[in-house]
Amino acid sequence: MMADLPVFSFDKPSLPSAGTLVIFAAEGPELSPGGRELDEKLGGAIGRAAGIMKFTGKRKTAMSLLAPPYASLDRVIVIGLGDAGSLEEGDWTNLGGFAWGRLEGRTETLSVLAETSSGPVRPEGVAEFAAGIRLAAYKFRKYKKPKEDETPTEAGSVVILVEEPKTAASLFEPLKGVADGVLLARDLVNEPANVLGTAEFAAAAEALRPLGVEVEVLGEKELQSLEMRSLLAVGLGSSQESRVAIMRWSGGADKDARPVAFVGKGVVFDTGGISIKPAGSMEDMKGDMGGAACVVGLMHALAARKAKVNAIGVIGLVENMPDGLAQRPGDIVVSKSGRTIEVINTDAEGRMVLADLLTLVQERYKPEFIVDLATLTGAIIVALGHEYAGLFSNDDELSNRLTAAGKATGDKVWRMPLAKAYDKLIDSKFADVKNTGGRAAGSITAAHFLARFVEEGQAWAHLDIAGTAFGAPSNDVNKSWGSGFGVRLLDRLVRDHYEK
Repeated sequence: MMADLPVFSFDKPSLPSAGTLVIFAAEGPELSPGGRELDEKLGGAIGRAAGIMKFTGKRKTAMSLLAPPYASLDRVIVIGLGDAGSLEEGDWTNLGGFAWGRLEGRTETLSVLAETSSGPVRPEGVAEFAAGIRLAAYKFRKYKKPKEDETPTEAGSVVILVEEPKTAASLFEPLKGVADGVLLARDLVNEPANVLGTAEFAAAAEALRPLGVEVEVLGEKELQSLEMRSLLAVGLGSSQESRVAIMRWSGGADKDARPVAFVGKGVVFDTGGISIKPAGSMEDMKGDMGGAACVVGLMHALAARKAKVNAIGVIGLVENMPDGLAQRPGDIVVSKSGRTIEVINTDAEGRMVLADLLTLVQERYKPEFIVDLATLTGAIIVALGHEYAGLFSNDDELSNRLTAAGKATGDKVWRMPLAKAYDKLIDSKFADVKNTGGRAAGSITAAHFLARFVEEGQAWAHLDIAGTAFGAPSNDVNKSWGSGFGVRLLDRLVRDHYEK
């Protein structure tokens, strides 16, 4: 869907003669020098409109002038900044998305005059603003014909008018790579399961090769030889072959240095298996691969911006269907680690996929840390709603870094407890562990199940993104059902702490 996005360019400040122009106003409102020049050309129309509309320049408020007089512009959009001096990192990204949301219609060119009443916007802020527009411009309309009277919000090109265009353009490039990783993750989550099966998902991972990502796809024969029986058990009822895709980005100065690792649950559709789900909202289970989508998007982001890190991304791709060959409640499976698992509920399948992936990653790569992501439990939505992902970790430093990265990017996480009392709830009478501890503390016992497959001394964090990967409330930079949650979070974690 990235082909539908506007083309971005950067140029020196000037007042354009066509298209739509965005200008900024501080509290007052106080226009920028270019804004004041434009207001004079328009005979004071901006100032008069501000008075009529009671527009004061408060942050994230806007005022539009359609077909303004004495100009050939389609419209002028004035975006309020509030106290421009108090804008923090991330604010410019959200302002970019906010500005795009005020467009409300087509225009050939969207120009942005990047200056405030106190001077030019710094190049870093300009790059963030452009990235916010790119994120907000995404729409998944692959399967929808436009209505006859529909005028979608879009622009053929976006021109950012800035004092240092070359610097802003160079700063935008890595942010564009990260944004495109988010959009890739959104595309994957939004696709229906009859289009995006395990083979097609693996192909999406393989499509990263031109960026320099090494990709290995394991089919069922290879997975059987690797004794990944827990993962394979989930897909027994499906006609689709289960797969594992391993993506490797070697951007660190020392190619042999321990990598950082990201593991994603990729259940391309989840009926619940024999423990079948209710029909209501089952269609949402096409998004049960949001963790794997995030990992593919993240690997795209790291490679696109040429991150100076060695990173591994591993995704387990299965479909959970109630066929005559499907696993049953009461079955006992021997995982790759050798630990036995009693299947209490076949709808607790994602953790069985992740269990074998965690073992594979630890044995093969000895990573510096592992972060796994999964749309794992409805219980996390009960606990945190759709605003925060649940964070579980055995490592305080990793947990604190993830929390800080969440605050910086808006992909927010909230740390949840791990404790022996919860761990006891997944003890089994017949096996080493059972795959669910019941309704009470469901997201916590799911995390404890995963922790059983993390070896002592291995830094690990689990993100339960069931409430944030899809169906979350829209915001300035995302109006899509599939959010791409986690890509910016984990890219920021790597950028701040692990690039060498």
